[in-house]
Amino acid sequence: MRTNQLLKSIIQRNMQYIKTLAAFLLIFTSVTAYAQDDIKGYLKQAAENNPGLKYQFNNYMASLERVDQVASLPDPQIAFGYFIMPVETRNGPQTFKLSFSQMFPWFGTLNNQKSMTTNAAKSNYEKFEEAKSQLFLNVKSAYYQLYYLEKSQQITKENIKILETFKSLALIKIESGQGSAVDELRAEILLANLENKLLLLNDQWRAQTVKFNRLLNVKNNAIITIPDSLQTKDFTLTYQAAVDTLRTNNHQLKSFDHIIESYQNKEIVAKKKGMPKILLGADYIGIGDNGLNQNSGKDALLVKVGISIPIYRKKYQGAINEASIMQQASQNQKLNKTNILETLFEKYWSNYKDAKRRIQLYNSQSQLAQKSVRILQSEYSSKGKNFEEILRMEKSLLKFELETQKALADKQTAIAFLDYLIGN
Repeated sequence: MRTNQLLKSIIQRNMQYIKTLAAFLLIFTSVTAYAQDDIKGYLKQAAENNPGLKYQFNNYMASLERVDQVASLPDPQIAFGYFIMPVETRNGPQTFKLSFSQMFPWFGTLNNQKSMTTNAAKSNYEKFEEAKSQLFLNVKSAYYQLYYLEKSQQITKENIKILETFKSLALIKIESGQGSAVDELRAEILLANLENKLLLLNDQWRAQTVKFNRLLNVKNNAIITIPDSLQTKDFTLTYQAAVDTLRTNNHQLKSFDHIIESYQNKEIVAKKKGMPKILLGADYIGIGDNGLNQNSGKDALLVKVGISIPIYRKKYQGAINEASIMQQASQNQKLNKTNILETLFEKYWSNYKDAKRRIQLYNSQSQLAQKSVRILQSEYSSKGKNFEEILRMEKSLLKFELETQKALADKQTAIAFLDYLIGN
């Protein structure tokens, strides 16, 4: 758009240069169509394909399978014995013995073991959610960086075309005796710098596309759709509301809550394992017939009840102490992580506010620079003066346009990080 405005102004003030500038009428005109900044499709693709996220999900599913393992009674014992030399009794010889026994832990032990393992599984679920949030943050950040690189390429190409126009105008002025040969050289120097910058941007684009596609676990050369303009939205929460949400909803902190609960149940389980275990069982004894009395040959059934006596207390007390210490350690870890996350929040909240200010600043600076370029270009067209100032202002305008796009990308990246910190 700036190219067309510049050409129109030059033609209006310099009709004699129409033939020279006619070729520039075919220069690419960038039409900025407003596009919805919607990367939900890429986020969905990343969630479905990313191997790191699949690992965390499978780890969570595996931890769920451990719940039933610890919530079940120990296997019952069945034994069969055959008397090679039958034991003679009053009712007859004992020929075989069938035994059944079941050990029962102390009351409530299984429920506490189930709660312990369930909370460990919940912690793994929060780790999965944390991995997903981290993945989404990485995808968004890479996507906004790609947007900035593409806009930088477009802006740089447009400025190269504008400088080529200035160079042609300088040549016309030199031929007419109204300009200096230095003007052309200055334009050449600036053009060389921009062309080198464009090559660097192209290399950065290729590297960033590989990074983005690796996050989605697709081919490195997969096509990435970037909008013509970036829809900017403000962060939805106030500062204090966001801090409060971080403390309650952050997946890393919620994972620590479940770990602490798991250790609390582990401490209870350790105490109950130090209580007696109850044994219930029965023995069935086969008795042969000796023909001496009427009870001869009748099999016998023996019901038995027993308990285990936890005499060696050190191992139980050690398990109790371990669970108690790990609770405190996990609480300290949570506090430390909270401090780290709140520090990160402060940093990205500051980045967010700074990006908002920069968007307004560089938009305003770009408008002023455009006006300055038009004025200077008009003076040069009529008087052949201030060509160096035109190039200097054009360089400033390029900087302001690039910084505007960078501020837009930085703002959305900061919002993405704040969303990640509050558990979205």
